[in-house]
Amino acid sequence: MKNFVPLLFLVIIFGACNKEKKQAKKDEDIIKKYISNNHLAATATGTGLYYVMEITGTGTQPSASSQVTVAYKGYFTDGKVFDQSDAAGITFGLSQVIKGWTEGIPYFKEGGKGKLLIPSKLAYGKDGTNGIPANSVLIFDINLIDVL
Repeated sequence: MKNFVPLLFLVIIFGACNKEKKQAKKDEDIIKKYISNNHLAATATGTGLYYVMEITGTGTQPSASSQVTVAYKGYFTDGKVFDQSDAAGITFGLSQVIKGWTEGIPYFKEGGKGKLLIPSKLAYGKDGTNGIPANSVLIFDINLIDVL
């Protein structure tokens, strides 16, 4: 019986890791299809995140711990909008948002505009949240207005 417990633990861990790998592959396929269908020049970061630089910006470039003001529109790959700010944007700390924003917004400088294509593991993952289903790939149009 003592040997059975560690084996069971390994089986559970392996199963969870396998599910995460399958979801990551599924998300990657969805993002690549979206990029192709929309003729985007997207850059992969290596974590599953892709970004599209429409305007690089010329101001300050934030770090993952910066306070920023961003105007945005968030939507699913089918185009359905789930959230958006007004043109003045919202101010927040990049350490207080989904991992896809913490990683992606620092690619832009103040005045920069573009898209973040975020796999579910860098968004709301297997749990989802308020109208965003579990394992959803999210697209954000972003305008980095200010780095505070």
